[in-house]
Parts: sequence; C-alpha cells; structure tokens
Amino acid sequence: MKRIAEIFLFAILGGAVSLGLYKALEKKQFRSADRTGEIPARQVSYIPGAPFNEPDFEIAASISVHAVVNIKSEFQKKSLVYDDFFEFFNFFGGRPRPREYTTPYSAMGSGVIISPDGHIVTNNHVVQEATEITVTLNDKREYKATIVGSDPSTDLALIKIGEQDLPCLTYGNSDEVKIGEWVLAVGNPFTLTSTVTAGIVSAKARNINILGSQGAIESFIQTDAAINPGNSGGALVNTRGELIGINAAIASGTGYYTGYSFAIPVNLVKKVVGDFMKYGKIQRAYLGIFYSEINDQFAREKGINDLRGVYVDDVIDNGPAAKAGLKSGDVILSIDNTPVNGKAEMMELIGQRSPGDQVTLHVSRDGKEEDIRLTMQSEESRMVSETANKLTIHGATFEPLSANEKNRLNLDYGYKITALSGGKLKNAGISQGFILLSVDRKPMRTTKDLKESLSNNEGGVLIEGVYPNGLRAYYGIGL
Repeated sequence: MKRIAEIFLFAILGGAVSLGLYKALEKKQFRSADRTGEIPARQVSYIPGAPFNEPDFEIAASISVHAVVNIKSEFQKKSLVYDDFFEFFNFFGGRPRPREYTTPYSAMGSGVIISPDGHIVTNNHVVQEATEITVTLNDKREYKATIVGSDPSTDLALIKIGEQDLPCLTYGNSDEVKIGEWVLAVGNPFTLTSTVTAGIVSAKARNINILGSQGAIESFIQTDAAINPGNSGGALVNTRGELIGINAAIASGTGYYTGYSFAIPVNLVKKVVGDFMKYGKIQRAYLGIFYSEINDQFAREKGINDLRGVYVDDVIDNGPAAKAGLKSGDVILSIDNTPVNGKAEMMELIGQRSPGDQVTLHVSRDGKEEDIRLTMQSEESRMVSETANKLTIHGATFEPLSANEKNRLNLDYGYKITALSGGKLKNAGISQGFILLSVDRKPMRTTKDLKESLSNNEGGVLIEGVYPNGLRAYYGIGL
C-alpha cells in the first residue's frame, strides 16, 4: 500500500509540474502574440462544446437609429424611377415593366444624417422630380427639406433641413469592407420608425445595370440584410456603427426582400456629397481610356497569361492616360495600390477621384510591371478636347457624341456626321445625323480610329451605325 501511495503522489506532482509548464508556455505564447501581433493557431481553433462569441449589434443599432430619417416625397405623377429600384426590379429578369400614373403620388424612403446642421444623404430616386419633401426624425419631429444636389449616375442626392445639433453617422471605409463581414441595414420600411436588420456582406463591386445611363457608376455592396422599399436611402453600417453604404435596391420579383440587397459604397458617397457641399454639382474625373474586363476567353485571344486587371483597348488622344504614356494593350492591375479586376471596380475607383487628383496606375506591359503616374482631368476638359478634334473625311464632318446623346441612345462612344457634302459616304446613302459606331467591326472611339479606318483602307469596308431615332444601319462602301 505504501508503494502505491508513493506512485500516486508522484503522479499528482508530475501532473502539477506539467500543468505549470503548459501554463507558462501559454503565457509566453500570449506575450509573444502581444509583441508581434501574431495569433497562435490554437487560439482560433474551435473546441466542441465551447461557447461561441456571437456578434453584438446593440451599440451599432443604438448609434444608427437616431441618425436615420424617414423621407416622404410628393410627386405630380408616379415616379417610374422609384419603380425601377424597388417595385418590380428582378435581378435575373431585367428591368421592370413601365406603368403610367397621371395622378399626384407620394412615396416613402429613408435618409442618413451626415452632419449636425441637417445635411441628409439619400437616393436620387427617392427625391427625383419631387415637388415637396418631408423629413421625419426618429423622435417624430417633422421638417420640410430642400435638395442641395442630386446625381442620377450614382443614384445619390443630398437634402437639407433647417435644424442644428442633430445626431449623425460617421463615415467608415468601404474599401476595407470584407466579404462575410456582419452589417446592419437601418431604415424606415412601411412607414415604421427606424428598423434594423442584420446580415453579412455577400459580394462587392456588383454591377446590376439598374441605373441605365452611360457613365453610371455601379459598384454595389451586396448583402443579405433584409431591406424593403422604405429602406431606400437608408444606412448600411458595420458593427462599430460606422456608415459603409447607402441602401439602394433589392433583387426581387415582387418588390420586397427575397435575399439580396445592394448598397452604394460610402467612399463614393463621401466624394459625391463633398462635391454637392462645395460646388453644388459633381466634379467628374476623367482618365481617358476604353477598357475591357479580362476573362479566360479574352485572355486566350489577347495572349495574356494573367487574369488580373482590366485591359486597355484604346487611349484617347490628349487625355490624361495618353499624356502619362499609357498604351493600348496595357493591363491596369491597381489604382493607388487598390487592385482592380473589373469594370465596376474601375468605375468606383475613378468615381472617387476629382479633377486634378494624381493617381498611380500599376500596369503590366509586355510581361513587365511598372507604375505610371498621371493627373486626372475634368469631364468638361474631355468634351472640349474631343470637340476640338473634329474630322472631315470623304465629304463628311464627324464630331464625338455629347454626353446627353450617349445617355439617350445608351451608347458608350460614337461619331456623329454633322455636315455632309458630296463624297463616297453620301453616295453610299448615308445621311447627315448618322452616328458611326464601327468600321469592319472595329469600334470608332477616337479620331485616330476614324482616320486609320476610313483613310488608310483600300477596297471595301463595312460601316455600322445608328440614326438619332434609334434606327440601326449598315453600309458597304468602296474606298
């Protein structure tokens, strides 16, 4: 018995020593993590039966609800723009069916107070064409609002009420938002007071083709947080209560929440709102390139070994990119160290910039990577530059399309015949007003394209274009 007791005692002492060594090692690992910032793998491993820390939304919700308002807009007639975003938008089935309304109508939306002096950001489609706007705070106070600025191309608007010392949200950083991150959607659906729903970020840089105009910037944050018509213009916040997006649309066949919702990234919101406050309108930056997304098939056709970035199809003469040395065939991998892999990301990053901003493009050229520094120009300077580049050839004077013409005809590019005398084009049956889009299937984006395609070709060419009434036309011309 004495021998057994001794063995038992040694076992207890051995276990205590082992436990002490383990604890000392554990403390050392934690101290090491504190010094280096590295977390030992065992700290993040899940032990069956152990408690799991769920996200806490209480603080974020308490911050957000007081800064989100209800907006009631009065219209002389039903706003079809509002329908586009919430009543019959189908993510997989295209744009909604138009409906006609001739009687006065009111619609509800939400807005986010972004300054104590009453500036409120919302969606353009909530207030566009409104004859009267009423804002109701979470504490039920009501105010009439005026529009400071609105922008259909981003679906953002800034309105103002006459009040001070209002609760407001602080801006987060939408570039740092991660897929899988918890978020809250705060709004006023169904004319209720502030309502909060939770979800995760499902995707970023989503383009759902709902804004419908050329030059529109669509790079939505997609979430599965439930939002409904009254949430339009409301806040998407992170668990710290920071504003990371403005809710804009849902993917639905009924107009009510069915699993996907889309928010405008706050970094774009900051830029647009800043322009409204300072200038009363958007100051658009202009890069001066035409580009394509890179997929597997496109990469094989172009002989590209990497699927990263966007491909530069063409560089506009005298534009910022051309002046900086960017060339057709280059692949833009990032802008100011932010990776860019598609049209939506590219549009968002350019949309965050202002004329005069300097940006660094990280570019792949002939298998080698390099940085190109350029200064962004304004959209107005682009139009002046393009208008100065008129071209007269074969009896026709070509001018680039205006922004309004592009929007009306849903075109990215094109050259319009503004004067036509005798010559090969007129003899082929082309009329003044014809908008030339391509020659032998090559898009006509610059005057350089026109010169090379119509001057240096021998034999026949196929010309494709459209007339201002939308009629497509094709002509075979011998040069």
